[in-house]
Amino acid sequence: MPTISKENYLKAVYSRVNEVGSGATTSALAEKLDISNAAISEMAKKLSDEGLITYEKYRGMDLTGEGKKIALRVIRRHRLWELFLMKVLDLSWSEVHDEAENLEHSTSDYLIDKVDQYLGYPKFDPHGYPIPQKNGSIPKTPDLIELKNAIPGFKYKVSRVNDANNDLMIYLTKIGMSLSKEIKVIEKLAFDNSVIIKVDSEKHSLSELVVSNIFVERIS
Repeated sequence: MPTISKENYLKAVYSRVNEVGSGATTSALAEKLDISNAAISEMAKKLSDEGLITYEKYRGMDLTGEGKKIALRVIRRHRLWELFLMKVLDLSWSEVHDEAENLEHSTSDYLIDKVDQYLGYPKFDPHGYPIPQKNGSIPKTPDLIELKNAIPGFKYKVSRVNDANNDLMIYLTKIGMSLSKEIKVIEKLAFDNSVIIKVDSEKHSLSELVVSNIFVERIS
């Protein structure tokens, strides 16, 4: 069975490749996992020798078929646990990520299949990310855009929020934003790229950093 560090590494490579559409670089993985470039390179060699990743100079790292299978299995556990913790134990969406990070490494396939069944075979986690299915398939995601690219005057549905920043989700909860929440974009300010939105009847000014981590779907 892969170790925790191997699983986290493979998961990080998968996430990075999906974010940028190309190989994961050493520096990007070092930043994502908060470890040194040297440690990333050392682990890359080990995983390459084990047939779990490939590496090409100037193109970065990618997963082999077996590496991808392991990464998706870990991501599946993580996202199902997040949903379970929120729906069953009533944790907030800002609390479940860190707890799921621990649970994902100590859960058998048998148990996670039972969790999946209990939840009714969900397609998305509490932050809007697709949950890999038992057969390795990924549920289709609607076309989403970053909130910073939304057009003033139109209404949007919040469909995904970057789950890496708990403080962001705490703030969004405070102003009434949640997954599937309908919002209206009022104005985009060119001088600092902030966006003014309306949530229910209240207006809020969101910084460029915040709106870069919220993904929406236009509804009108």
